[in-house]
Amino acid sequence: MGFISDFKAFLMKGEIVNLATAVIVGGAFGKIVTSFTNDVLMPPIGLLLGKVDFKNLKLVLQDGVPAVMENGAEKAPAIAEVAINYGAFIQTVFDFVIIGFCIFMVLKAYEKTKKQEVPVETPPAGPTQEELLTQIRDLLKK
Repeated sequence: MGFISDFKAFLMKGEIVNLATAVIVGGAFGKIVTSFTNDVLMPPIGLLLGKVDFKNLKLVLQDGVPAVMENGAEKAPAIAEVAINYGAFIQTVFDFVIIGFCIFMVLKAYEKTKKQEVPVETPPAGPTQEELLTQIRDLLKK
């Protein structure tokens, strides 16, 4: 029973719950940024560059061959195209830059809140025990 209770205590720590929340929100944010890049940002850029669809930009290394059919049966299987899909890579780089910028902005805002916090001033330290004893001794001598 000790292992299970230790595991439960580990899972319920604030840091673990915060980390799990951050991962879930981060995944959702990544989907939003991907959609923004693919559906909002890249189409106008492609239009400005001569009606280019970035998803279809690729360097074909070997053309694909369709399946050969004879009497409704496949005589030879299809051979897939071999290509470097650099358009998809460009979109992924845009995703990364946007996410990086957003994280940078959040961290900058977080740092500003940390700087604006007023540190609690500690009261001046009183005399030490030795100093008090020395003062008492001096008073007793007088």
